[in-house]
Amino acid sequence: MAGLRKQEALMGRTQCPLCGQSSELRFASRDFNRKLSKQAFDYFRCPGCRVIFLSPLPPNLSQYYPESYYTLPESWAELDLIFAPERYKLGIVNRFVKGGRLLEIGPGCGGFVYLAKQAGFEVAAIEMDLRCCGFLSKVIGIRAIHSTNECEALQEVEPFNVVALWHVIEHLADPVRTLEAIARRLLPGGIVVIAAPNPDAFQFHILGRYWPHVDAPRHLMLIPAAVLMKKMESLGLKTVLFTTSDEGSRGWNIFGWDFFFGNMCSLPLIHQLLRVIGKAVGWVLSPIERREGKGSAYTLVFQRERA
Repeated sequence: MAGLRKQEALMGRTQCPLCGQSSELRFASRDFNRKLSKQAFDYFRCPGCRVIFLSPLPPNLSQYYPESYYTLPESWAELDLIFAPERYKLGIVNRFVKGGRLLEIGPGCGGFVYLAKQAGFEVAAIEMDLRCCGFLSKVIGIRAIHSTNECEALQEVEPFNVVALWHVIEHLADPVRTLEAIARRLLPGGIVVIAAPNPDAFQFHILGRYWPHVDAPRHLMLIPAAVLMKKMESLGLKTVLFTTSDEGSRGWNIFGWDFFFGNMCSLPLIHQLLRVIGKAVGWVLSPIERREGKGSAYTLVFQRERA
């Protein structure tokens, strides 16, 4: 088997980490968003499940998450200002669950969990960044588990009514194992919320390897929504929401054009001008990208049946 994998790698092929099928090289991309390296990273597309995945995984992946990756608010006023745009997330959750225990995996500096706590949820978080964990526990006042292994961390917590992964699953090396661990910690009637880049997006078809949502090498997989739906169904969870036109997804549409144009030049004045052009292009193309299925990101909600 090892010999076959080596031979496939030499032929520009490798095995899909989700379904095991032999997959062809789709494109090579670089860290266009943060420019921390000039290295090219190979992305493959599975002919079966259609997932796009990075292979091989960089052995030094942590270096692509520098301290500047998260900006922590310095005051309560700044915290309210920065976190207010995340309120739409709470609206999505409240459509299905009004209260109870809520866990976010990968909250960063914690905008969503801050708002969820204010709304009356009993909140906890699993976060790999130590600075963010300190902020979550000391400033926001929630239980923050510092871990780079979310499956192990999930074993330490009680079952939840809500588990949220807002643009996290694409960063995980083994998303299937994580979803299985989450399902074991979900209460009857509870929901799992997943938002992620949409590999079926209009933008991706146009921009390809330059699409900012490829975000090499931090995004390890771009997973079609249908793959997640099928997996969650096998775990006993029903899909109750699929959309690429919610407020968050529309914001990621603008982000994509903004960063695509801005990434063309790092000279400050030209960079800012290009970003303005990108935003304008985004607004012009918004009627196309607001069509369901065409947006740059999707939001999925899965619910376990009530006992």
